[in-house]
Amino acid sequence: MIQKFLYLEWKAFFRSASFATNLALKILIGFLAVYFILVFLGLGIGIFYILKKMNLDPIATVNKFMIYYVLVDLLVRLMVQKIPVLNIRPLLIFPIKKATIVHFSLGKTILSFFNLVHGFFLIPFSIVLMIEGFDVVHVILWFTAMYSLLYINNFINIILSNKDNLFGVFLGIVVVLGGLHYYGLFNITDYSAPFFNAVFNTYWAFAIPVMVLILLYYFTFLYFKKNLYLDAGLSTKHDVAKTENLTWLNKFGTIGTFLKNDIKLIKRNKRSKTTVGLSVMFLFYGLLFFSTTAFYGPVMHIFAGIFVSGGFLIIFGQFVPSWDSAYYQLMMTQNVPYKEYLSSKWWLMVIATILTTTVASFYLYFGWQVYLTIVVGAIYNIGVNSHLVLLGGAYTKTPIDLSSGKGAFGDKKAFNIKTMLISVPQLGLPVLLYWLGTKYANPNVGLALVAAVGVLGFALKNKAFSLIEKVYKTEKYATIAAYKQKG
Repeated sequence: MIQKFLYLEWKAFFRSASFATNLALKILIGFLAVYFILVFLGLGIGIFYILKKMNLDPIATVNKFMIYYVLVDLLVRLMVQKIPVLNIRPLLIFPIKKATIVHFSLGKTILSFFNLVHGFFLIPFSIVLMIEGFDVVHVILWFTAMYSLLYINNFINIILSNKDNLFGVFLGIVVVLGGLHYYGLFNITDYSAPFFNAVFNTYWAFAIPVMVLILLYYFTFLYFKKNLYLDAGLSTKHDVAKTENLTWLNKFGTIGTFLKNDIKLIKRNKRSKTTVGLSVMFLFYGLLFFSTTAFYGPVMHIFAGIFVSGGFLIIFGQFVPSWDSAYYQLMMTQNVPYKEYLSSKWWLMVIATILTTTVASFYLYFGWQVYLTIVVGAIYNIGVNSHLVLLGGAYTKTPIDLSSGKGAFGDKKAFNIKTMLISVPQLGLPVLLYWLGTKYANPNVGLALVAAVGVLGFALKNKAFSLIEKVYKTEKYATIAAYKQKG
């Protein structure tokens, strides 16, 4: 039966509607995969000798920071790893054991790139340890335990795949732990390192992650087997419908109508809620830059100002009009004025930017200059970046699954050269302007240049919208055709 499942998967891969159209994308992803494989391979081979040159104990140092390696791996999985499953519903009408279906579906995840890529770090590193005289048995047991932890992340991701906003929660945990570690307030490695060292130095500690992995797999298996029915959840889940009139927006005419739809969309759907959560996380992005200039330099402060004030604008704006992909075809059959449709999105981003900048006033702790940088970043976001993200959205023809929180940072299917070129001035231009002003005058002149460009963009709003409207009309039918695709 497993052989038949593999045959079906092979046919589904080559017969999918997206195979031919996304062939170039698949090649690009293949190159990226090779890149990360080479990075992990180089790290696995060289980290032992790098740490030796730094007069550090290689295995003790790796064990010390392994907790962050595992946590970051979980974050990446929650954000971008898709769960490869069978198209189960057609199989349930055939005399196939549920256990077989579930085992195969879970087994597919074992061969995920997110699992295999770690082998290019752990295997070479383990080989180097054995070459350098470390006990072979200890190395093998340590390797087994580390890979077990990574596979634990794999099944945690499967179990939590339908939970809302967990990426933001875990990201917050990692940021808090890293921040406390950086400022010397709390060091989680003081508690995790002894465990990892015990895994390497004893013959029993490795069994802990192995047993957890076995139990987690068994739990995942039982959970999916229990819920493996055609009508699972149909009779038990009852949602209470809630309506909101938001009548106060009626006075803004058509723009108000679109704003009401956007507000309801944000409040009711998983993907949009995740976007709002990530925007909140962007508020704290500046702590990496404003707390020190040792690594980044003062010029990058404007970079942080753009992100702190424009988190929602960047994340939400890049998917206009994909947010409305579920009913975009219907909307285009109506006499919808593009200018007012785009204006409603623009006003939503502007309001969010103003609110974010106001909340970011806690950066006054670092001084008026820092907060002024954030305000200038907000001006540039409103005057320039708001137009750029709307323009880039015309070329982003990827429908959004509002029920899924995956891909909130972006979607690999949305990659194209036009959106990439449009995104360059979003961050590159303000950094360049600030650098020029700082180099030839002082930081205040740099901020003035960035703010001036933002004000100029705001003054030219009508002309910018006319250009954007023409692009949307040109791409209208290509966008409709793209939203019809289901895979």
